[in-house]
Amino acid sequence: MTDNNVFSCQQCSTVWSKTGKTFCTSPDGALPQPAHCPAAESGVIDEAFQHYVGTGDDARLAQVAARVEGMGCQANPDEGYVTTRWTRVEETIAFAKLMGFHTIGIATCLGLLLETEQLVKILKAQGFDVVTVCCKAGGHDKRDLGLAESDKVRPEHFEAACHPIAQAELLNRSSSEMNILVGLCVGHDMLFNKYSKVPVTTLVAKDRVTGHNPASVLYGQNFCYKRLQKTALDIPTT
Repeated sequence: MTDNNVFSCQQCSTVWSKTGKTFCTSPDGALPQPAHCPAAESGVIDEAFQHYVGTGDDARLAQVAARVEGMGCQANPDEGYVTTRWTRVEETIAFAKLMGFHTIGIATCLGLLLETEQLVKILKAQGFDVVTVCCKAGGHDKRDLGLAESDKVRPEHFEAACHPIAQAELLNRSSSEMNILVGLCVGHDMLFNKYSKVPVTTLVAKDRVTGHNPASVLYGQNFCYKRLQKTALDIPTT
């Protein structure tokens, strides 16, 4: 095991930017293996890879995912680049069809019902049955979680708590064959994934500030969001 069990794949960003390759993506170790590389744990990696071989559930997911990745891109070998053809929505549709799924569940945030309505129209047009469950199902007040009134977005108002476990259980009972997350909060998405009995993919990662484009923060490190590397985030502890 590497020192302190720490893997630091992000350190390959420089060689990736310069060459378009890393140790793990170059044939026969054409590039040197960096320190703290998970490839050093070949036993773990090779053992885990066996899950993808054969006809089991994990193998089907891995094999279809790899096929969709290839189908969504078009290589241009003479020019040395790859053209991407499919959006995440299209990749999700292709994946579900290749897996042979018929019923798709959607766990949606209340704030993205309009987006979910459009997604349902698309999925139904593509031949799927769709079941949707909103995060506020049941309408329990946040005070029932043991929170203070001041913990609400709007104190002194009724505020329904998100209920991701109920979303998962209801979709389990609906016989959905795969579930899609549309904008569940950080933490609520973890609970949903924990209790869903079928594979889960995220279509929309909630980020109210960036219009649900959380990666924009990573591209703004030289300007607006550089503060995240300079100043600790002020989080009340009481």
